[in-house]
Amino acid sequence: MKLFENGAYLLNGNDVVINSPQASAEVAQKTGKNVTPEEAKKETIAYGILKEHNTSGNMDKLQIKFDKLTSHDITFVGIIQTARASGLEKFPIPYVLTNCHNSLCAVGGTINEDDHMFGLTCAKKYGGIYVPPHQAVIHQYAREMLAGGGKMILGSDSHTRYGALGTMAIGEGGPELVKQLLNKTYDIDMPGVVGIYLTGEPIKGVGPQDIALAIIGEVFANGFVKNKVMEFVGPGVSNLSVDYRIGVDVMTTETTCLSSIWRTDDKVKEFYEIHGREGDYAELNPGDVAFYDSFIEIDLSTIRPMIAMPFHPSNTYTIDELNANLMDILDDCEKRAEVSFDGKVKLDLKSKVKNGKLYVDQGIIAGCAGGGFENICDAADILKGASIGPDEFTLSVYPASTPIYMELVKNGAVANLLATGAIVKTAFCGPCFGAGDTPANNAFSIRHSTRNFPNREGSKVQNGQVASVALMDARSIAATAANKGYLTAATDIDVNFTKPKYFFDKTIYENRVFDSKGVADPSVEIQFGPNIKDWPAMSPLPENLVLKVVSEIHDPVTTTDELIPSGETSSFRSNPLGLAEFALSRKDPEYVGRAKEIQKAQKALEADTCPVKALPELKPVMDAIKAQFADVNHTNVGYGSTIFAVKPGDGSAREQAASCQKVLGGWANIANEYATKRYRSNLINWGMIPFIIDEGTLPFKNLDYLFVPGIRAAIADGKTEFTAYVVKDGALTPFTLHMGELTPDEKDIILKGCLINYYRG
Repeated sequence: MKLFENGAYLLNGNDVVINSPQASAEVAQKTGKNVTPEEAKKETIAYGILKEHNTSGNMDKLQIKFDKLTSHDITFVGIIQTARASGLEKFPIPYVLTNCHNSLCAVGGTINEDDHMFGLTCAKKYGGIYVPPHQAVIHQYAREMLAGGGKMILGSDSHTRYGALGTMAIGEGGPELVKQLLNKTYDIDMPGVVGIYLTGEPIKGVGPQDIALAIIGEVFANGFVKNKVMEFVGPGVSNLSVDYRIGVDVMTTETTCLSSIWRTDDKVKEFYEIHGREGDYAELNPGDVAFYDSFIEIDLSTIRPMIAMPFHPSNTYTIDELNANLMDILDDCEKRAEVSFDGKVKLDLKSKVKNGKLYVDQGIIAGCAGGGFENICDAADILKGASIGPDEFTLSVYPASTPIYMELVKNGAVANLLATGAIVKTAFCGPCFGAGDTPANNAFSIRHSTRNFPNREGSKVQNGQVASVALMDARSIAATAANKGYLTAATDIDVNFTKPKYFFDKTIYENRVFDSKGVADPSVEIQFGPNIKDWPAMSPLPENLVLKVVSEIHDPVTTTDELIPSGETSSFRSNPLGLAEFALSRKDPEYVGRAKEIQKAQKALEADTCPVKALPELKPVMDAIKAQFADVNHTNVGYGSTIFAVKPGDGSAREQAASCQKVLGGWANIANEYATKRYRSNLINWGMIPFIIDEGTLPFKNLDYLFVPGIRAAIADGKTEFTAYVVKDGALTPFTLHMGELTPDEKDIILKGCLINYYRG
């Protein structure tokens, strides 16, 4: 794999000219055209799709309107509640509500099923599409029924990626979908486009997850594709089946790119034909001379079976490399865990080594990444006639949709899997975020799913429980299962892959999916459950801010799972205050109490009572502030909390990572950088300021008070640099905060206090 930071020209889809001082002359010699990089950038597939959907008339400042929207049952309640509070009357474009995350009814209550009924009645009232639980995971339904060549889809799940089908899809926090529901736009600067030039063909036994992990391992840490569009081109694309391309594509989220798009061909056309949607196919290719801002060359034949060790998809090794350096790599993982868990619980991976081999406790093939037809067929071929054994090792397989499940039953793959001792389950995203299939304490799980962050397998470090997940391809998981739990690469076994043809039967969708065909019925009453709550009132940004630092996180990257846990907390996603009780619970259990303590002052202010009486520790803070800023008083100041994290926001698109901080009185985050565009957008949409502080300069520590004077006027004026003060021991010590440029709407949202206030006017 070769990375070219300065970009490259692609001529006629095949000939690569790496950018250099001589590149333009070489291009002219080969094509007879004198084309500048700026002109040639317009010939990428991505540029053409973005131009088609841009409403601003300015390709540097995009205002995108999407063709379709999609959400699942962890996010759609909050999105619709926000939109309703902002004036929603009808879904203006197709909006699909799938039920693949909170699929399981909560034990001892009906919390999750109440969310489903809320979704069904909203689909009827506002004119949407409702996919019942266990029918399909969100992204497989979108592939089968929504994607279209040259189209754009916005989803409230970070793995919203349908580029292999010619659809540019973006995963964002819920408020960005609210904007689309209210006929507003998705506003971003024109993103860079990275050419991913594929040659060669994968060797037997190497699957899409192997290709994806190899890419992630190369580009995550260096930010090579961060917030950019990955465009897959080159002759190697045609050597991959569409299912294979989809398996690579869905994992591009883990690179922190904005979106992805692939050139399309007859194989993609056949995909649409199989699904009865021939008219949705479009042939997409870059122009004769296209220029990419940066470029990656990948020879697919060089990729070997991969494993992403705990606790990140970028912690990658070849399986051969892991087996050759087993104890050293396991020791490194244990040391990383000790830092991440602050020594609260000990991860012991080295005890998994038996007779010099790594023994695995659990295998899972599931979800939008692993649950595809070809992945499961290949796994069944590897396992045919084998047994997973009667010991600790277990294997669960989750087809990504009921149509896939039906075809696997018809062609015998399910029977082959069940005969080995594996369990085949319904479409469910639980294994990806820690709901269901939680292994035993200190167990090691290998999964063809999307993420392996801490607690993604369902353990709770704060309760002394730990397990860990490594990501692998379905084929090597099956090979490991055939070897009764001893880690094995699929390339180490002899198998005849049968590659059965896929036949799509949409009968189950016709029988079970509610599709309004875009017709709203205002007479329908929305069905609420007792756990579905409205958003609490939120104040506009005050003229001056007093902030208390209530959490300080120095991990290199902080995931959204650490900001608001996944798993069992998902039952409270429809209850803003209830969910907020879990904020940072697995990273900083003191956070919620500290945030609530400073929030007392703001609540007192809003109730027209004395903030200092509500929180006496504020008195010396305010005395010090007033000594230097005499005009600061209860009429022009606000109180709240902030957190510092080095690089927060990697992972899920879930808006609750920000909204939970907001409902607890958060006014800002302070970071060296933000891991993803979507997390920064979530902060802004919930009225929180995404401050940046220079790396290596941290003048405050946890529990310190900060004062930011004139913040409202500074935001309104579009300033991107702010003087703040640490308030301590009766003195004010100045330091500088920065912020990336805001769009006019983003400024107004922060000034109003949140997106809901902005749309209410």
